[in-house]
Amino acid sequence: MQSQQKYGRTFSFELFPPRDEAARAKLREAVAQLAQLRPKFFSVTYGAGGSTRTGTHETAAELLAQGCDVAPHLSCIGATRDSLLEQLHAYRARGVRRIVALGGDPPSGLGLASGGEFRYAFQLVELIRRETGDHFHIEVAAYPEVHPRARSAADDLHHFKHKVECGANGAITQYFYNPDAYFRFVEECEAIGVDIPIVPGIMPITNYRQLARFSDACGAEIPRWIRQRLESYGDDLESIRAFGLDVTTDLCDRLLAGGAPGLHFYTLNRAGPTCTIWERLGL
Repeated sequence: MQSQQKYGRTFSFELFPPRDEAARAKLREAVAQLAQLRPKFFSVTYGAGGSTRTGTHETAAELLAQGCDVAPHLSCIGATRDSLLEQLHAYRARGVRRIVALGGDPPSGLGLASGGEFRYAFQLVELIRRETGDHFHIEVAAYPEVHPRARSAADDLHHFKHKVECGANGAITQYFYNPDAYFRFVEECEAIGVDIPIVPGIMPITNYRQLARFSDACGAEIPRWIRQRLESYGDDLESIRAFGLDVTTDLCDRLLAGGAPGLHFYTLNRAGPTCTIWERLGL
């Protein structure tokens, strides 16, 4: 973990574009609370197949107008070189300095070759660097528990290194609940010469059914002891949330104590769980 300890701690929050006015109002309320914690930036997700492209731009613009730094997601799925350049130029004109570059998940029922000129995140990183130089700080994804579509752990590590070599400045991991997976991943990155900040992604546990659905889709493991305890609570949401806050706070504490260079919270547009964990950690 020596490579990570030289970086200053950064904390950031992920949001997704709201789909209606009621959701927009809830998002604004969440941002107002989360902004008080002074995050390094807010990232804004990009839907499968570009389904929220307009929403990503609108949400990023609103955050910028409030004085927040933003990191919009860019995805390869369904994208052409021209469409990506159009977005990059628009973000640059608005003063955006950070981008999260992702391969992206194809829409349900479609394969990887579901339209678009790009397939892998490294191609997107190359394009951003070639067309915009060093203007953007580029974040990429990392998978301590191995990407669900990777042929092997070694192959996944090789692809991650290639994204860094193409010009990535930092990485945000998929969420996980086993800190040892993160620590080992960082050590393996150090062993092959990867030297960028790798910030753990944190998913607060508030809804077991939702978490299980997310995890099945993205390959994130819910340790058996956590899954068993959550299942035992049934529909007792209060107990699920209390237990989830304990688990996630302990995870964050161990990660920071072990040298992680910050935390990136997947907020699901809710401020409460993240703010509670923040207070418990004494941040």
